[in-house]
Amino acid sequence: MRAIRVQDHGSPDVLELVETEEPIPGEGEVCIEVAAAGLNFADIEKRRGRYPDGPDPPYTPGIEVSGRVVEAGPETSIETGETVAAFVDGGGYAEQVLAPEETVFEIPDGMSTPVAAGIPVQFLTAHNALIEWGGLEAGETVLVNAAAGGVGTAAVQIASSHPDVTVVGTASTAEKRELAASLGADATIDYTEADVVSRLATITDEEGVDLVLDGVGGKAFYEALDGLAPAGRVVSYGMASGDIPSVSLPRLLFENKSVLGYHLGHALRTQPDRVKAGIPKLNSLFNSGEVSVHVGDRYSLSDAGSAHKALQTRESTGKLLLIP
Repeated sequence: MRAIRVQDHGSPDVLELVETEEPIPGEGEVCIEVAAAGLNFADIEKRRGRYPDGPDPPYTPGIEVSGRVVEAGPETSIETGETVAAFVDGGGYAEQVLAPEETVFEIPDGMSTPVAAGIPVQFLTAHNALIEWGGLEAGETVLVNAAAGGVGTAAVQIASSHPDVTVVGTASTAEKRELAASLGADATIDYTEADVVSRLATITDEEGVDLVLDGVGGKAFYEALDGLAPAGRVVSYGMASGDIPSVSLPRLLFENKSVLGYHLGHALRTQPDRVKAGIPKLNSLFNSGEVSVHVGDRYSLSDAGSAHKALQTRESTGKLLLIP
C-alpha cells in the first residue's frame, strides 16, 4: 500500500510517498481503508521535531481518519464493512491504518465518509474544551482564537448552538472573519491590527470573557488571559504559534482565573468516559444540521507536502483533508 513517511525531521519536503506493507490488526484493533485523513497542527510540530514525546523518524504521520473497516482483529465488536471515523496513534496518512476499537466512532447520519475525518480530533477537541473541560454555561461569552481554523470553526458552531452564549472569534483576514461570522460568531477581531484586549472590553461592556479556547499560544494566550472576566478560564489545547506561554500562580490566584490544559490523546487514555460524553451531543448537533464540518481543501496523498505548507503558513481555513 501507499503511505507518507517522514524520513527525518524538517520542512514539508521530508514527507515522502512510499510503498509499505498492509497492516494486520491485533486484538482489539480494526484495519481501516482510509477514505480521508485529517491534517492537524500536531502533525506539523511532530514533523518539525518540536512535539513533546513526538515520534522519531522514520514514521507515518496522521492522527485522524475516516473510512471503511476492512478487517477486524480478535475481541472486537466492530463489523467488517462498517464506515467509521477514528483517532489513531499515527499512521493515518496511508491507504490503510490500524485503530484501537475504543477510538473508533460511528459517522453521523447523512455525512459523507471523507468529510467525517474532521470529527475525531477537531470536533471532539472543540466540544470537550467548551463543555466537558470548559464548563460553558448559558449567558456566558466565549472567545475562540483562530476561529477560522479546524478546531475554531467547530468551536464557533458548537458554542453558538448553546442558548444565550455570545461567541467572539479572532482571525487574521477579512475572509476568515467572514467565515467565522457565517458559522455563528457574534463578533470578530482582527488580531493583527486591533488591540484585542480593548476590543474584548468593548464587546463585553468591560466585563471580560468567561471562557477562552486557545490553540495558538504566545501573544494570543496572554491577550486572552488579560481579557478574562473574574473567575474566567482559558482552555489551552495547543501552541500553533510555536511560542510556549507561561503564567504565574499569583496572577491566577489573585484574579480568580483558571488555565486548563487539554490534550485529546492523553484524555482518551486516562479519562475516556469524559471525552466520549461529548459524542452523543455532537451526533445530535450534526443530525439536526446545527453544526457541520467545514472542509477547506482536499489534497492527494502524494501532495501531503503542499497540504502541510498551507496549514503551517495559515493560508487555509477549516479542515484540510488528504484523500488516498
